[in-house]
Amino acid sequence: MNSYLRHGVIAAVTALVLDQASKLWLLFVFDIARRGAVKVTPFFDLVLAWNVGISFGWFQSDSPFVQIILMAIKAVAVVVLAIWMARSQTRLATIALGLIIGGAIGNAIDRFAYGAVVDFALFYLQIGGKTFNWYVFNLADVAIVAGVAALLYDSFLGVPAAKAP
Repeated sequence: MNSYLRHGVIAAVTALVLDQASKLWLLFVFDIARRGAVKVTPFFDLVLAWNVGISFGWFQSDSPFVQIILMAIKAVAVVVLAIWMARSQTRLATIALGLIIGGAIGNAIDRFAYGAVVDFALFYLQIGGKTFNWYVFNLADVAIVAGVAALLYDSFLGVPAAKAP
């Protein structure tokens, strides 16, 4: 295993462990289901949301058939990303792909274990008596977004490939 791939695997495992640990703690130690929404700051609450859809709650469905299709798509995506990560030529891209893979696996574990993804972080703004909410998300989602942002950075602003002679 080359050093870049090692960094990607470490990123994937770290994202997965932090995601699952946070969800298990919130569900079974903190007992977020019983507590309900917990105000942490004037702009951040801990809430429990079960996402039976995909990113940002799209394609919401309780259907077992739809859940199986979503799991199959996610499995194919993880395999494709793992192949890409194994072939990656930059450390940043490899780590970014590892974050995406770890986040995807974390959310897939939720879908398999609970039939839905556990989301718990809610950021919002209150302006002029109106509240503007962001989507409820989890640490797997953070890893995926950070990975995509790092991939974009690496693609557009990273070290250019060596020119052929």
